[in-house]
Amino acid sequence: MEIEKKQGISRRGFFQRVGTVAVAAAATTLTGSPNSASAGVVDGLIAEQLGSGAVTMEKVMVDIPGKAENGALVRLPVSVDHPMEDGNYIQTVAVFVDSNPKPFVGRFDFIPEAGKAAFECRIKMAKTSKIRVIAKTNSGKLYGFAQEVQVAEGGCAG
Repeated sequence: MEIEKKQGISRRGFFQRVGTVAVAAAATTLTGSPNSASAGVVDGLIAEQLGSGAVTMEKVMVDIPGKAENGALVRLPVSVDHPMEDGNYIQTVAVFVDSNPKPFVGRFDFIPEAGKAAFECRIKMAKTSKIRVIAKTNSGKLYGFAQEVQVAEGGCAG
């Protein structure tokens, strides 16, 4: 009798993928119009990235202060309190900053083998703005978090 091994992603492979995405998101430069996006534009970006539907403001936790010390480097630790089992898991988490010239910051995709939908990245904020983090399950349900973060003029909140 032959035993078949299930090929999954290794722990090292998972962290390499997450690290690559985090570095890419952090390295994204803000170019374009200095005008901020309206809430409708951001809602459209959310629908474009994750699909349309009502966002339930629960399960997504972001440990971020109300005032950023430096708008050029805002720490964004994210975790989602949701099972990560076959058939019921967080598939995607996307980050948006309403007042940035390009409000869509990044998208992080997960698989059940990840064990938990959590990551930390650094983002750039042009000015005081609402940060939105939206998580999508494999069944299409949307969960979210939104908080305004103040950024002092010149990126110094002191």
